[in-house]
Amino acid sequence: MTRPVGTLPLYQALTEARRRSGAAVRMTVDDLFAVIEKQAADGVDFLALHCATNRQTVESARRSGRTDHLVSYGGSHLVGWMVYHERENPLYEYFDRLLAICRQYDVTLSLADGWRPGCMADSLDVPQIQEMVILGELVQQARAAGVQVMVKGPGHVPLTQIRSTVTLQKRLCTGAPYFVFGPLVTDLAPGYDHVNAAIGGAVSAWAGADFLCYVTAVEHLRLPDRQEVREGVVAARIAAHAADLTRNPAAWQWDYDMSCARKALDWQKQLALAIDPERATSLRQARSADSGDTCAMCGKFCAMKVVAQYLGKEAAVC
Repeated sequence: MTRPVGTLPLYQALTEARRRSGAAVRMTVDDLFAVIEKQAADGVDFLALHCATNRQTVESARRSGRTDHLVSYGGSHLVGWMVYHERENPLYEYFDRLLAICRQYDVTLSLADGWRPGCMADSLDVPQIQEMVILGELVQQARAAGVQVMVKGPGHVPLTQIRSTVTLQKRLCTGAPYFVFGPLVTDLAPGYDHVNAAIGGAVSAWAGADFLCYVTAVEHLRLPDRQEVREGVVAARIAAHAADLTRNPAAWQWDYDMSCARKALDWQKQLALAIDPERATSLRQARSADSGDTCAMCGKFCAMKVVAQYLGKEAAVC
């Protein structure tokens, strides 16, 4: 089964410039667009690019008094290139050139937000909103050119501002799919940011976000290992399903089937229905292997089993 693949071509362009010329800032406009076209020709499904991080937003951020000025890795390199060369962001200046590549190779454009808030204090500040306005303008240009487009955001957002952020993005970007990174709902969870992001992702998707980006436990600390990536993906899947229950009546069937399996003490079906069957099976075998048809938590006092003896299995029809 195929899966869509997305890339951030700026990273490759900067790396090649450093290898070739000794410094990433020596990347030329043509260098960047050559990498973009090569990745598009190779079959990439979507390209993530900071097209709205332009000189206007840089100046706005300079004046804003932000707590954490800029936390986007790609955005920081792009701003560094702009300041060094005293030039406009080439992805903004030559946006039509980018659209022509995307249209030719049928690639979706993922508009990344360089000024996403990197802490609670910066959520919904001027640079973020200003960039979102520009993103909305670029969305309309992309659609007019026949290029599919989605918008990425928003970083760190307190729970009270998630719905406002999603609603504003949908309004300014005329309903473009919203690809949310988390968002993280507190700045205090290093080591548990997969949980942090799952909370924000569930609320964002409930509010109308369309695409959840997983976050690992070691966000802000180091690169993740394979197991941490897996746990981050599972946490994002839990968030996505929780939001599905608020938006799609058909999603309830999965949970109902699990409830029926629990009522019947059908462990094989419960484990098969779990979002992460592998982990659920491992924990069951490690802790409850000798508990018969119950689990080690309640044992012979299993509420499901005891109450069913008095109410009868027909009390709730599955």
